[in-house]
Amino acid sequence: MTDPDGPGGPDVVRVVVVDDHPVVRAGLLAILGGQPDIEVVGEAADGAEALAVVARARPDVVLSDLRMPGPDGAELIARLAAAAPRTRVLVLTTYDGAADVLPAIDAGAVGYLLKDSPREELFRGLRAAARGRSVLAPTAAARLIDRVRAPARPPAGALSEREVEVLSLVAEGASNREVAAALFLSQATVKTHLVRIFAKLGVSDRTAAAVAAGDRGLLPGRGGRRPSRPGEGPTGDAP
Repeated sequence: MTDPDGPGGPDVVRVVVVDDHPVVRAGLLAILGGQPDIEVVGEAADGAEALAVVARARPDVVLSDLRMPGPDGAELIARLAAAAPRTRVLVLTTYDGAADVLPAIDAGAVGYLLKDSPREELFRGLRAAARGRSVLAPTAAARLIDRVRAPARPPAGALSEREVEVLSLVAEGASNREVAAALFLSQATVKTHLVRIFAKLGVSDRTAAAVAAGDRGLLPGRGGRRPSRPGEGPTGDAP
């Protein structure tokens, strides 16, 4: 972890704690309350509440879990960054997979710690985050290193036109059944397309796929284009 000591940070780090489990929030409030230079100025149980609390309290750091009701994960981090650009987001979660770590960092989180981290590491992480310094759990750092070392990602053209159609609807929140109806496909075919999309984007779920595709500019405006029916032109379904 980067040494957080040094000039440039607040004398007292103002923190908002975001977690959907009351016991976890209570525990964090208890241990953070014992630090003379850390002040908890708010708490939230979901993404929507977090946005409201941050707008009111304007903390230095949001200490946030990833998966919870309302906007969460990368979406919540991006919305917090847009609404309160001077507030830093430090993720504290149990999830350490690439599908969680990479979108969170890409969305603007300055750090990523796990809930089994020693409390001193958490304190140092909050102080570092308040100074705009990156703090990463070893497994999170490993995910970033793996991405740097990985072969270059396929170009945007690696997604077929049909896959872009499927992913565009998924990004809008459509279920497999709704995608199938809109594109005149079977649900099994939609699932096959999603498996291929996940593999091409290096993700493991729908949310991560939508975030990754949006970040890479793979979802241009549909421009009112009608979904093609199976067998029409080169975008007919693969077997």
